[in-house]
Order: sequence, then C-alpha cells, then structure tokens
Amino acid sequence: MKNIFKTVLFLLGFIPTFINAQTVEKNILVLGVKYFNDNNASQHLVIQTKSKIDGKFQKIANIPLKVYITSDADKTNLIGIGSTSERGELIVLVPPSVKTEWSKSANQTFIAVSNATKLYDEARGETAITKAKLKIDTADGKIVNAKLYVLTDTIWKPMAGVEMVLTVKRLGGNLNVNETATYTTDTAGAVTAEFKRENLPGDNKGNLILIANVIDNDTYGNLTAETMAPWGSKLIYTTNYNHRSLFARRGHSPLWLELLAYSIIAAVWIVIIYLILQIKKIIKLGLE
Repeated sequence: MKNIFKTVLFLLGFIPTFINAQTVEKNILVLGVKYFNDNNASQHLVIQTKSKIDGKFQKIANIPLKVYITSDADKTNLIGIGSTSERGELIVLVPPSVKTEWSKSANQTFIAVSNATKLYDEARGETAITKAKLKIDTADGKIVNAKLYVLTDTIWKPMAGVEMVLTVKRLGGNLNVNETATYTTDTAGAVTAEFKRENLPGDNKGNLILIANVIDNDTYGNLTAETMAPWGSKLIYTTNYNHRSLFARRGHSPLWLELLAYSIIAAVWIVIIYLILQIKKIIKLGLE
C-alpha cells in the first residue's frame, strides 16, 4: 500500500512540469498603421504586422485584422477587414461610406485591431493624423513648385517647416528632379526646385509625371501630388516585326544569314554526293 502511495505522489510531482510543457509562450505582435493621401483623390492605410522572434523583428503573415476610423468602440466605424499578406501588410482603402465621420474633424485617428491567436495575444495599433494636402505645378524655365496646406478648423492654411521630396516618375522608381534630396516648406508652405534631368524618355508627346511627396510625417502621414510636364524626350516606338533582323519572326532573318546557312547545307550535300560517287567507282573497279 505504501509503495502505491509513493508511486502516486511521484507521478503527481510531474503534473506541473507536464502542464508547463503544454503551455505555448505567445509572442508579442506589433501593429503599425500608416496613412496615405493619394494625389488628393483617395486615401488608404497600410497596416504592418511584426513580432520579435529569435531576437529579430520579423514580418508576420496571415494575421486577421479589423480597421476602424476614430474609435473601435463603435462598430459602425469599421472601414475594412482582411489578413496580412506574405509581406506582413494589409492595404485598406478609406471608403466613401465613412465620409460623415471623416468630415467631423480636421484631426483623425485610424485603429487596427487583431484578435488573439494560438501564437499571438490580441494586439492594437493606431495612427493620428492632421488632414493635409499637396499641390504641385510648373513654371517657365523648368521650375517645379509645390505647396503644403493643412486643415485648421475648416480653413486650409499653408504649413512651414515640413520636409518633402520632388521627383519624376520612372519605371523602376522615382528620380529626384535634381541633386537636392529634400526640401523644406517656407512660411507660405511652398518649395521650389529647378528640373535638371535632361533627355529623360517621356511618353509619345514627351510628357513626364512630376511628383511631390511628404513621406512618413508624424503629423500628416504620407502625401502625394502629381502633375505632368512636357520636359522629356518623345518616345517614338519602332518595331522590326516586318523587317529582316536577327530576332525577327520566321522568314524575316537577314539575307546574309540565310545565304550562309543554305551554303553550308549545299556544301554538305555536295560532299555526301561526291563520296557516294567515289564509292560507286571503287565498287565498279573491284568488280572488273
């Protein structure tokens, strides 16, 4: 009986260890919310999820998120639901349905919330922005002008001391209009730059797309404005589809290449025929 009692006590001693072994330690999930104003026409949010794993922050995919405007306490403020991509990002457009809530104040808050999962506890991230907009235009002498306006109560006012970037749109990424990387707005909320990129290919009319950007500003988020200027070289599309070239379609290879190929083929056949005739002569001589 005593042996049974000792055995039971011994087994009970392993129960806390077994329970601890079954408990999964959850990682802390960090949500980052970024606001984007796209050419004063639309707004969207980028929610990024990451967690510190093995001492390094890593992007976390497949995290279900709910995104709200102003407050997540009011479920009518929901503007989007989705899961993060393989890059740990979710893009949510600010829909027209929240126009009333959006128009209530010059300042706005966006909140992202994730529910608890097996690997992560519930997480929350938010960003607060002041409404702002960019305007961009050009002047004679290849001058680029941009202005930043901030909504104060119900009035748009110029804002000084804000850094922005002036670029020209290219296929692989935007290119600065000159050697200056950034500009700071003056008391009129304006910046001016000279366009010094010569002979950039444009469209078939020589137009280039100029862009003014405020990037990751703590107060205004990310702002973009675009305009078009005829400062590029005209793109004239030419094709060799119906012309003879090395890379043309079948039947349109260069004449010298066809002549060379056919000459080689003819030479090979001439040698083969010559050898056959010689073999016949040898056989005939052998029979005599």
